[in-house]
Amino acid sequence: MEEVINGILIREVETKNIMTKSSLPVGGYSVNPYVGCTHACKYCYASFMKRFTGHKEEWGTFLDVNTDGYNPQEEQFGNTRKLLEQLIGSDADILICTKSDLVVRDIDLLKKLGRVTVSWSINTLDENFKNDMDSASSIEHRIAAMKQVYEAGIRTVCFVSPVFPGGFKKTIMDYIAGKYPDLVPLYDEIYNKHNRSYFEALEVKAEKMAKKYDCAFVDNEMPYGRVPQGHPVIVDYFYHEEIRGTENTGKRNR
Repeated sequence: MEEVINGILIREVETKNIMTKSSLPVGGYSVNPYVGCTHACKYCYASFMKRFTGHKEEWGTFLDVNTDGYNPQEEQFGNTRKLLEQLIGSDADILICTKSDLVVRDIDLLKKLGRVTVSWSINTLDENFKNDMDSASSIEHRIAAMKQVYEAGIRTVCFVSPVFPGGFKKTIMDYIAGKYPDLVPLYDEIYNKHNRSYFEALEVKAEKMAKKYDCAFVDNEMPYGRVPQGHPVIVDYFYHEEIRGTENTGKRNR
């Protein structure tokens, strides 16, 4: 099957294995129920996969049925729900990462899975900026979904990322130059001169905020378990090159 729906190329493909060893800080294995992602995030690190799949289309305009399992097409194809059904009784420690509110559809399954965490990526509260960066659910809908899943008794995470719109240098620098020219010097310091002072200041600010609101502040280690409402654990995952492949151990590659 191959068709174009609302400008999105969709086709079915066969795969030998949907599990790959993950180099993300939390470790384990990654399962991608789709190839490509129609959220079309400008900063998405996964858009590099085009060089391996042979896609010539612009990132965000194709989906072969490194993706968000709850992209808009999941409502039609249900690949993610089918995977969750297969995982019931597996005793696996499951982490779902998404920018969508569609995950609330599967609360019934999530409650049967035991050790499961749902993480939403949120990098701004400005809906206009969000719309410039991606085509995913609104920030308002993500937060509402997070609240609904939390109230269902399921562990939730708010992944504040990217704090700085990373990904591909030219795409983001061109965007900043056109929309926020006064920030070009700051972005130049971070991107081209690799100046960490901006992030170091954010780390200090985050730790102070954690103390002020009686929240745990930990480095590169996401402890399992639910915490009292209003007192989330704040995890420092800055500097990807230091935490890549550390498997949630709290240690860094230095």
